[in-house]
Amino acid sequence: MTLVIPLLLATTLSQPELAFTRPAKPYVILTRGDIEAVIVTNEAVNDAILPNHKAGYSGVAKLTHKRRRENLFVPGIAGLNFEHILDGTIPPDRKAQFEPRNHPMELRLINRHAAELCQSPTYLHQLESCQRYELLPDGVLQLTIEVRARERTFRNGYIGLFWASYIHQPESLDIFLRTKDGWTRGVTPAHGTLSTHPGVNDTRQFPHDEPFPLTLVHSLSNHRFTEPWYYGVSHGMAYVQMFRATDQVRLTQSPSGGGAGNPAWDFQFAVPNYEPGKIYTFVMRAAYLPDTDPAKIERATRKHRAALNPPSGK
Repeated sequence: MTLVIPLLLATTLSQPELAFTRPAKPYVILTRGDIEAVIVTNEAVNDAILPNHKAGYSGVAKLTHKRRRENLFVPGIAGLNFEHILDGTIPPDRKAQFEPRNHPMELRLINRHAAELCQSPTYLHQLESCQRYELLPDGVLQLTIEVRARERTFRNGYIGLFWASYIHQPESLDIFLRTKDGWTRGVTPAHGTLSTHPGVNDTRQFPHDEPFPLTLVHSLSNHRFTEPWYYGVSHGMAYVQMFRATDQVRLTQSPSGGGAGNPAWDFQFAVPNYEPGKIYTFVMRAAYLPDTDPAKIERATRKHRAALNPPSGK
């Protein structure tokens, strides 16, 4: 019998009565199991923990495992980084293209295994958000995302959300996803070309201006995944990202998002026909495993994928 680690879906956005503290620094270090994760706001940092961390990059600044002490992510930037808020219209400038990078963030420490990055309604789209990064008992990281549009500012009627993980010099730029043909290697020839993989039943259309400057978002590949998870390999370790089928995630990749030899292994969520004032919740889990064999990766993540996608009625 598979032991399922249950979902706990709440942040201080939907439950403002939850207790938290505000750390003195713009980052906290979470450790559990074999994993250490440094959660950082979008402020610049330059100290012994995060030397030359660049402004604008929030999320997991550093992810390490007892079997590999080097950072999985590109030093100075981040993984599970909130990159874009989109409605299909061309942003007025580069700052607006990366709205979450440029709006102040508050770091909230919930407990020694969980921290949140929260933003007040952003300056362009008036989107309020809170992201909880929580290390589960076995070291798998759960990211719970809650967002609320305060105004009807999304001109095409949908909220588009984009997260990026910049991987430091992996042996392969590619990812592996499950399709009707089994494990399929996701390869994108250039940034913004065949970059996004929808689910097999995802026929949604998101209107957008052309030419849309964020080419990763709408350039669909020839692959359709049958299960909402994927992994990539870096220095003999597997970085696995798992999702709920009900969230209709889209998987996105770039061979050079973090610079030459540094791919971006990303994902997108969307809220069609959103209602201002309503809170929308997404959740995913990320595992960092000392193995690259697909069968072993499947076994190691089974309980987490089951928690994200329980049988109907449970």
